[in-house]
Amino acid sequence: MAVKRIQSDMDVVTAAKIRIRNAFRNGVPVYMSFSGGKDSLTLAQLTLSLIQSGEIDPSLLTVQFVDEEAIFPCIEKTVMDWRRKFMYAGAKFEWYCVEVKHFNCFNELSEEETFICWDKRKRDVWVRQPPPFAIMSHPMLKPRKDNYQSFMPRVCMDGITMTGVRSAESVQRLQYMARLNLGGKGVTGRKQIFPIYDWTTNDVWLYLRNEGVEIPQIYLYLWQSGTNRNQLRVSQFFSIDTARTLVQMNEYYPDLMERVIRREPNAYLAALYWDSEMFGRRSRARRKAEGGEITKDYKALLTEMFSDMPRYFNTPNKLRVARTYRNLFIKIGLFATDKDYQRMYEALQKGDPKLRSYRALYQIIYSQYIEDAKAERREVEAHG
Repeated sequence: MAVKRIQSDMDVVTAAKIRIRNAFRNGVPVYMSFSGGKDSLTLAQLTLSLIQSGEIDPSLLTVQFVDEEAIFPCIEKTVMDWRRKFMYAGAKFEWYCVEVKHFNCFNELSEEETFICWDKRKRDVWVRQPPPFAIMSHPMLKPRKDNYQSFMPRVCMDGITMTGVRSAESVQRLQYMARLNLGGKGVTGRKQIFPIYDWTTNDVWLYLRNEGVEIPQIYLYLWQSGTNRNQLRVSQFFSIDTARTLVQMNEYYPDLMERVIRREPNAYLAALYWDSEMFGRRSRARRKAEGGEITKDYKALLTEMFSDMPRYFNTPNKLRVARTYRNLFIKIGLFATDKDYQRMYEALQKGDPKLRSYRALYQIIYSQYIEDAKAERREVEAHG
């Protein structure tokens, strides 16, 4: 879908504070999602500053942190610090250590492609121990079946949820927020608001610097290790987007990889193959390791994979994803480029359980098709 951008004469900090104030003016509970990452730190600082200036009522606020067990030590410390800040300010803070389900990119060789956080059956190999005040169970949770995206909305049904999601993070988020028509409605059908949805990454870092907010050391370590500024993302270790950080961060957290492998034995794959198609890498080092430039007939490879899908996609989830890609493969046959087929092939190789790569690829392919069609039409008209 086309997205129309409108320039505003209001700075993003002022706009975000207005959205937060409006949420609290409803007089209903306000739940703020917190992860300890840069975006949630930005939202947290904005909210805390409004509490301290007496502009919003802290008794309405509940800050919620869903602890994914496999997190960096500095993230745990950051969340602990902010828990104290919010509680001192008069807000509630809920720290969840519950059995929610995640996709596990290391378990592609088995039927079970999930990672259960705080799995009670694996208590003896937990990556770390939960804090003593953590919420370990909840009547609204379906243990081992829910992911946190399905569980948390049930907990927050009586109020409004604030999250630090930004449209600049990805094409998919931009389209999603455009469909929500945030500029007109403000609050989604699920009673969510995104106060910093229109912030750029530069806006986030500048605000944190200006406010003197301490950021988790992991961001500095990732930057020092050569991670691109736009890829400075911190999340659960078994996500395809962040699994390679396990290898890069071993220098800074020497015992972390050992604890992770004890919890999830297949995590050793990150150490062996992080610079490969498995993790969607197209680096210079990979080309050198594979003997020069990577030259493959990706269309032929995809044709072979789609003609024998049970062989190449041996779990129900991968088969579902592959069918979606096969439909796209058929639709774009007349105008797709070799680059499009390469992106499609590598997305299937590394896994795309939430179809994020698929949606981005769809946007890229059809946007280019439209641009090419317009250029061809202009050329015809010019010579007509």
